Amino acid sequence: MENWEQVADKNSPVSGLAERYATALFELAEDEKGLAELEADVDRFATMHDQSDDLQSFIRSPVHSAEEQVRAIAGVLDKAEIKGLVANFLKVAAANRRLFAVPDMITAFRRMLAEHRGEAAAEVTSAEPLSEAHLAALKDALKQALGKDVAIDARVDPSLIGGLIVKVGSRMIDSSLKTKLNSLKLAMKEVG
Repeated sequence: MENWEQVADKNSPVSGLAERYATALFELAEDEKGLAELEADVDRFATMHDQSDDLQSFIRSPVHSAEEQVRAIAGVLDKAEIKGLVANFLKVAAANRRLFAVPDMITAFRRMLAEHRGEAAAEVTSAEPLSEAHLAALKDALKQALGKDVAIDARVDPSLIGGLIVKVGSRMIDSSLKTKLNSLKLAMKEVG
């Protein structure tokens, strides 16, 4: 298997780790066609991850050995028919006990793709999956605000109850109902 370790300078250990792995994956694509194939496989795995609570729990769980993680992730990849670089990438992450960082690796990889294309990368978290119409409207609004095309990495977090959290670079707009309720709760504690 290829050497996936690269050097990156980030503040968070997980963020730095995710950045190194994503950089290695990005650099293994030799041309635009290779990047497009990697993106399709990464997106397919990300969709599986987002739609499966079992896969999410497995990836976050520290109780499985590296061998168990590699065997299980290989089975998931075979079922999804994900082969080549992305499959090897995920197997290396599993062998190195780094599956917990795969969602951050995917986000970093998507950000690199967006930068490569001259787009801004936006991470959008909603309580429920956004429809294509909502994503298109959000993309248009962000394009007007930022002055460039935007690649959206959409995630679902039911604990938000409603609203959105939008992150573009270091800027974040949190209009989630969960945050508003927490702010109200804090304000009520200060008054009472």
